[in-house]
Amino acid sequence: MSSENDKGEEAGGGGPEQLALIRESVRKAKVPKAKPRTWRGAPLAEELPVARVLVDKGVLHLDRYFEYAVPKELDEVAQPGVRVRVRFGAGNRNVQGGRREGGGLIDGFLIERVAEAEYQGPLAALAQVVSPERVLDEELLGLTRAVADRYAGSLADVLQLAIPPRHGKAEAREFPAPPAPPAAPEAGSWVRYERGADLIGSLAAGGSPRAVWTALPGPEWAGEIARAVRATLASGRGALVVVPTVRLAARVDAALREELGEGQHALLTADAGQQRRYSEWLAVRRGAVRAVVGTRAAMFAPVRDLGLVVVWEDGDQHHSDDRAPFPHVREVLELRAARDKCAFLLGSWSCTVEAAQLVRSGWAAAVSASRDVVRRVAPLVRTVGDREVARDEAARAARLPSLAWEVARGALREGPVLVQVPRRGYVPRLACQRCREPARCGQCAGPLEAREATGGLACGWCGREEERWQCAECGGTRLRAQVVGARRTAEELGRAFAAVPVRTSGREQVLDTVSGEPALVVSTPGAEPVAEGGYAAALLLDGWAMLGRADLRAGEEALRRWVAAASLVRSQEAGGAVVVVAEPTLRPVQALVRWDPVGHAVRELGDRAELGFPPVSRMAAVTGTAEAVAGFMGAVELPGDAEVLGPVPVPEAVPGGAGRRGGGAPVGERWERVLVRVPPGSGAVLARALKQAQAARMARGVGEPVRVRVDPLDIG
Repeated sequence: MSSENDKGEEAGGGGPEQLALIRESVRKAKVPKAKPRTWRGAPLAEELPVARVLVDKGVLHLDRYFEYAVPKELDEVAQPGVRVRVRFGAGNRNVQGGRREGGGLIDGFLIERVAEAEYQGPLAALAQVVSPERVLDEELLGLTRAVADRYAGSLADVLQLAIPPRHGKAEAREFPAPPAPPAAPEAGSWVRYERGADLIGSLAAGGSPRAVWTALPGPEWAGEIARAVRATLASGRGALVVVPTVRLAARVDAALREELGEGQHALLTADAGQQRRYSEWLAVRRGAVRAVVGTRAAMFAPVRDLGLVVVWEDGDQHHSDDRAPFPHVREVLELRAARDKCAFLLGSWSCTVEAAQLVRSGWAAAVSASRDVVRRVAPLVRTVGDREVARDEAARAARLPSLAWEVARGALREGPVLVQVPRRGYVPRLACQRCREPARCGQCAGPLEAREATGGLACGWCGREEERWQCAECGGTRLRAQVVGARRTAEELGRAFAAVPVRTSGREQVLDTVSGEPALVVSTPGAEPVAEGGYAAALLLDGWAMLGRADLRAGEEALRRWVAAASLVRSQEAGGAVVVVAEPTLRPVQALVRWDPVGHAVRELGDRAELGFPPVSRMAAVTGTAEAVAGFMGAVELPGDAEVLGPVPVPEAVPGGAGRRGGGAPVGERWERVLVRVPPGSGAVLARALKQAQAARMARGVGEPVRVRVDPLDIG
């Protein structure tokens, strides 16, 4: 009989030694010896030699990662999150990878390194690592990607908003170790609010409450935010506060210094200068500080161990970025609260419909004061209707009804009086005396304005002077002021109150504070300075101008601006009074008289729900020439529950003005706009469909461009 070894020898054709040699040769054949990886003769990184890069070109059809080879000399510094430069340009035949030859250098971010490339052809190499500073981590990348998807935008555009420009000296700076957590604070003035003390206690204990906070009038709001931040820091976590303007950021900055001490937080504002802004941002990124206050771009601040996000005055338009893809601070901080499972605090003197929706949905709880406390600290509000103004002789002297005149005269004995005018300038808008048709330029159809120095007429858009104006509708030649501006109002009041100094605050010069001495302070909405000890009274003129805007948010915005101005006035107990010149029966006026902005927002939300308007629904605006909009809408694959509204003509934009921010057509062009509405739950599908259609259109390079904006502020 043959043994098993014999069978093996017969089958293998040799003995055990020969069989071992055969097995070794087979093993070596399966794993061939690796060839050295090179690019143009230069060696590449031995481990993870492929880098995936996001190029800094904010166009939708390039919103993906491109693959590049990592040279060995850059292996150590080419880490995920650093800034790099790569070759990228026309004629690129490598869709997945970087351009093989030529092409201009372009900035980008190194997203990750992998062992093998998906692209099968040769890869271009990274040209340069701009800095070894890892500015983009996984957390920030995930947040910015979520924001880009929500607003149908590109990741590169969002990263431009999130990461400030580099400054070499700032990167070379040594930052101290993070400070020890402060002691937990007492509730302080938060006890004035129902659930206020519970909110501070929960933050200090490491909780993550979500709250919509209706702040009481007065200057205490900044200190109350600072106390909430300190409570969060006491739990060992970080905090982020975003306010709409630099002036408000300065007030919270001062409150945080008082609450925490010097050097315990960062201030991120656009006007800080490149070096200081980047240095402050790096202090946050490296964990040297864990508290941040800033304006819009601070919503992406890389705070470590984020425990609280705060947005103040979410109804202010400054919270919506005017660069694509137009993210809103409130929505971004909601995303951060959900992703990081941290606390969320939305605060305002007023209340937006979106804030009311957060409470109604149960996502956030309401934090407000009782009616007794509100009546005690709010000023007395009185109204003057349009009919009373028309019959009032005093209104013709200085545009002040008798009631406003009496209130101002009495209040000036006690302190300063605030006069809010809804327009800046001298006489911003003129109309025909006979038919009330707006006076427009004969060349570009822009609005005519009266020049302050000469009193002559000139176009507010092109600057052309109009010597002999005649109404195109009725042939009239006499003009009247539709809305008198702040400077003209200051002149009239100066003549009426000759012994009282008059100060103005507006676009040309915004005052931050004024003394408590008697004075008339004429201001446009949003530019009201804080008076020492509070204003003795406030006069809110031309209320019809704000209420008459053709905008879904006209009433909400008018009430917000009125409440913001009235909140600077002394309490009713201290003799503070407010006179609003507007029709008393209108809902926003009644809400101001009762000091009930939450009730107004709840009723507005009910009306929006019946009509299917945001925030009950999600909406997007598509704007462009008629042909471009029609072509885009014909190509986009909308969700089945989408409803298309329009197209309608878009008003022309003032060059460099708010019209472009709101999506207005450039001067001289006739554009149309289509609104697309979907019910809750379909917003992500709508954004994805719009993004795909826009990317395909850009890739083909056909037709006129269209603008796509998800959640537009102004929908008419």
